[in-house]
Amino acid sequence: MNLLVLVKHVPDTETRVKVKPDGLGLDLADANWVMNPYDEFAVEEALQLKEKLGGEVTVVTVGGKESEKTLRTALAMGADKAVLCDDPAFEGGDAMTTARVLAAAARKVPFDLILAGKHGVGDDNQQVGSLVAELLGIPAVTVVTGLEVNGSDLTLKREIEGGTEVVAVKTPAVVTCQKGLNEPRYPSLKGIMAAKKKEVATWKAADLGLDPASVGAAGAAFELRKMELPPPRPAGKILAGELPDQVKELVKLLREEAKAI
Repeated sequence: MNLLVLVKHVPDTETRVKVKPDGLGLDLADANWVMNPYDEFAVEEALQLKEKLGGEVTVVTVGGKESEKTLRTALAMGADKAVLCDDPAFEGGDAMTTARVLAAAARKVPFDLILAGKHGVGDDNQQVGSLVAELLGIPAVTVVTGLEVNGSDLTLKREIEGGTEVVAVKTPAVVTCQKGLNEPRYPSLKGIMAAKKKEVATWKAADLGLDPASVGAAGAAFELRKMELPPPRPAGKILAGELPDQVKELVKLLREEAKAI
């Protein structure tokens, strides 16, 4: 089984960031960049499927040269090939233009199944995987916590409110992965050394047959107008007195100040 994994290079969620003075983005100059945590589940699932069924695992991302770090991490985990979609035309895009690039890359890579994280931390729009499936004309199953393969048949489990949903589809398909699907492995020293020697292919818009006007900022339908941090929380209040008096005061505050009741 040939598996294609979509990954993203993102700031570590523990990194403290500030909004830029112009309000049009975050100042990420001091951020520590890593593989999107949900994509780790996708890479791990692809590796487990390869170990069971054979085939190859190819990882692909859209980004600048710095995104190669995430691809190297996936190679160190055990992926076979890596593709970096790096072109100035791709910069400033939204979920749809990113999906166009990834779908074009998928058309150049033989695959039976595409795996991705359920969303990329930071943007949190949870759209790219489904959009890639739509552009390729194949089914998508999102937020998956269980996956079984029987030939071309996939049986997938999704957590829903109050229970579990079981979905059956045939390959090729796109699956986005949720925490609980597996436990991602750590790259071994041998894997890290081997990853340094593996080639990372770099594809431009022309290599993918894409019109620069359809990708990046030029093709984006979404425009960020302003970004700001939430206002600081007001100081909390400690109610004094006996419990019945505290309850009365609490109800009064909820009604008159918080307007909650």
